[in-house]
Amino acid sequence: MSHPPMQKLAKVLRQNGLIRFIEHYEALFPNNHLKDLIVDEIGPDRRIRVNGHEVVNFGSDSFLGLDCDPRVQAAIVAGTKKWGTHNGASRAFASVRANTDAEDRVARWLGTEAALIYPSVTLANMGAVPGLVGRQDLLVVDEHAHNSIQEGAKIARANGVRVVNFSHCNPRDLERVLGETKPYRVAVAAIDGVYSMSGALPPLAELNVVAQRHDAVLYVDDAHATAVMGHRGRGTVFDALGNYDNTFVIGSLSKGFSCAGGFIGCTQEFKMLLKMRSNTYIFGGPVVPCYLEAVCTVCDILMSSEYDGLIGRLRGNCRQLTEGARGLGLTVLGGETPIVSILIGDEGDTLSGGSFLFDCGFYVQSVCFPAVPYHGGVLRVQVNANHTRQAIDGLLNALADLKRAIPLPVPEEAIRQAA
Repeated sequence: MSHPPMQKLAKVLRQNGLIRFIEHYEALFPNNHLKDLIVDEIGPDRRIRVNGHEVVNFGSDSFLGLDCDPRVQAAIVAGTKKWGTHNGASRAFASVRANTDAEDRVARWLGTEAALIYPSVTLANMGAVPGLVGRQDLLVVDEHAHNSIQEGAKIARANGVRVVNFSHCNPRDLERVLGETKPYRVAVAAIDGVYSMSGALPPLAELNVVAQRHDAVLYVDDAHATAVMGHRGRGTVFDALGNYDNTFVIGSLSKGFSCAGGFIGCTQEFKMLLKMRSNTYIFGGPVVPCYLEAVCTVCDILMSSEYDGLIGRLRGNCRQLTEGARGLGLTVLGGETPIVSILIGDEGDTLSGGSFLFDCGFYVQSVCFPAVPYHGGVLRVQVNANHTRQAIDGLLNALADLKRAIPLPVPEEAIRQAA
């Protein structure tokens, strides 16, 4: 039985506005499969079994399907036999050779001087964002930047750093903020390379021009572009800017890599500085060694001619879904990346829409506030290279049925609601 202080704590937490909001919709949608999903079995072609139902999984961010690649799986098995199941020390003290090998391979593939691997992108952002700035500096954050950047910004603010938001993907507002907040010693502008809920791409070249004009460095969380955007999957930054001279690139070793961890692409100098300034590198624990062996295998695939076929299938699948959904008169956000979000708006309709598609045999993610703006709910579809054309056609047919079953806003109205 809980002691009274524990009961009081639970009561206080239940008075939180966000928890009350979520519990309201949990009551409206009891036994909802859309949250805390438990997958009982994974089959071929992205088929999964959930609560006795077989559905096609359009919620996986393993974009290239490399989680099912026998070579990647074999590298993990061999890595486990070589290094054991755990590297039992902080990397501040010691790293297995697989760590440095993987960092060297990632840097060579990415085209940066060095790379620093963290246990996850979230820990990379929560360590590097506050680690790069001090009390005399300025941190400027896109208002829709990933939650892990926002959390890193909170740590920076608690450390006495000035933190200011600027309007989403808006170079003019970045210029205004940087101009109005001087003087500062140096500034860091933190953005996403691909915005995870909408698939939107920022105007990187324009943002970089503004940043350089005001002595600011760009910090780009490119996790959702890693391995699937740009030349050889290097992400959005190099293709947009032609170099990394004024940019930190943060990438994912899960998602497109289908392994584990995150990395920061940078110079050797900044790699050493981040090792000393980034608390999550020091205290966050290491990546399990076997996954580092798999990272090297994936780098080989990305640098080979085989990648052309993988990315070609992925882009073809994205095009099929995006063009089909727009042809149905649905409001599609993104479409240039494997994240294709269909704007619904109302929270109840968004959850109902996800349930409807699940009953039709397709799992997509029903994303509501606070992950997106209030009344800006989306059905978030993540396209993979190993989705079949038949599965995508089936999802489009189900979306057509959904449009007839639930009155969805027309594109212009939906965009106004989400603004």
